[in-house]
Formats: sequence, structure tokens, C-alpha cells
Amino acid sequence: MSIAKGNDKRAQLIDTALQLFYQQGIHAIGINEILAKSGIAKKTLYNHFASKEALIQACVIERDKRFMQWFTARCSDTKSTAEFVEHLFNALHDWINNHETILEKFDGCFFVNTAAEYGDTDSEIYQLCLQHKRNIKQFFQQQLAINISETEQLSNLTDLLLQLKEGVINCAYVMGDKEAALKAKPLALTFLKH
Repeated sequence: MSIAKGNDKRAQLIDTALQLFYQQGIHAIGINEILAKSGIAKKTLYNHFASKEALIQACVIERDKRFMQWFTARCSDTKSTAEFVEHLFNALHDWINNHETILEKFDGCFFVNTAAEYGDTDSEIYQLCLQHKRNIKQFFQQQLAINISETEQLSNLTDLLLQLKEGVINCAYVMGDKEAALKAKPLALTFLKH
């Protein structure tokens, strides 16, 4: 077997597991379901991943990579803070309403859902979910710092936008409010004027 083929099988396992975990939850999905859907043999799975836990970790890392690529593409290169806010909430609206195929059908925040299944905050999986949220915060700070030089204002706006982003995702998922992002956008824009 060539290295490329081996990597293809690994990628296929991650894709399949990530889709199932996101749609149904991590603890609800067993290795046999992943194997059946992927069509890959158990031996091949264990050649790439020592355990289900290792596969889950790979899925969290892959989801972070995909989400950050999509998110940065949608929200980078803005010319003002207001434009960043517009792009941010428009991107969330498109994701929530399934206009973004790279992220699969919207089923809430994969990282919040996953962290909730791992109550031990010291677990590697929980820490990977936390790192994703830190990656988002760092991205926000980088984008906002282009137009905001005052440290306290930058910190406050970053926190506000993070909280609105998380609230939008949860309202859309739990309450079924598909317009949550569009409702939050004017709140964020109003904050910019103060």
C-alpha cells in the first residue's frame, strides 16, 4: 500500500467519524458504525488510530482546521470593524442555514457538543475543544486590532463578539432560531457606536 493510499484511508475514517459524531454525538457512535459507513476494515482503522479516543482527537483537530479555514476566508481582509462585524454575522447566518457545505449540515457547535460529552476539563479532547475557542478569540483579536489600538476597547469588543457568536449558535441550534445571527448583528454594530 502506498503512503497516499494510507493517508486516503485515514482521511476517509476521519471524514466518516466526524460526520457521525457531529450528527449523533460521540458516545452514541461506536467504532463498528464508523467502519460500516466508511467501508474500511477494523485492522486499517487501528493501523491509523490506537483507540477511539485517538480518532476523536483527530476529528476535533480536523474540524478546527476546516472551521478556521472557512471562518478566516469569510471574515478576513475587512477594512473596518463594522465590516468585520457584518462579515462575521453573515457567515454565521449562512452556516446556520446550511449554505456552507464545507461545514456539513448545521447541528450546533461541534466543540461545545464534544466538550459537553467530556466533563473532565483535563482530558485531551476537552483541551482540544478549548483550544478551538482560543483560536477563534485570537482570530477576532487579530482582525479587530487592525482598526482598534486601545487595549481595553479591543478586549471588550473581542469578548462581546465571542459571546454573541456563541449565543447565536446556541439560539439557532437549541431554539431553532435560524435568524439569530441577523438579530445579533445590529446589537454588535450598536456597541461599536458607543
